[in-house]
Amino acid sequence: MSTKNGPTLAVLPVGKDGAPAGIKVLQPSGWPMPKGYANGMAADGRIVVTGGVIGWDHEGHLVADFVGQVRQTLQNIAAILAEGDARPDHLMRLTWYVVDMDEYLRSLKELGRIYRETFGAHYPAMALVQVVRLVEKAARVEIEATAVVPR
Repeated sequence: MSTKNGPTLAVLPVGKDGAPAGIKVLQPSGWPMPKGYANGMAADGRIVVTGGVIGWDHEGHLVADFVGQVRQTLQNIAAILAEGDARPDHLMRLTWYVVDMDEYLRSLKELGRIYRETFGAHYPAMALVQVVRLVEKAARVEIEATAVVPR
């Protein structure tokens, strides 16, 4: 829930998989546990989606480095979720578009730390796609998010 002073926090019942009540991590029996993402998610509630979000700051500036852009992009997604009365633990899916897969892979350790600082230890279903370029030429990453706020 948002107020004029920013989002307020609510405590929701948590299921055995660590997700809020009404959200379920889908992990087929016998499959190896994924690291940093979920194989699938299921939820019942109100959908909150973002467009493709890049690492612009409040003034429309984009930092030059990949890791800095990811940090700002994740913060921007958290701000959009808050506007929709959603939290990062309501995330069901993230689709990452990167212009350089090797740059992403070289940065995994730092990206994991930034992700956890921003979204905690909640890992939704994710896809990672390398693209030739993004609409904003200086952008190195763009992320789409889908969240479901449980009823």
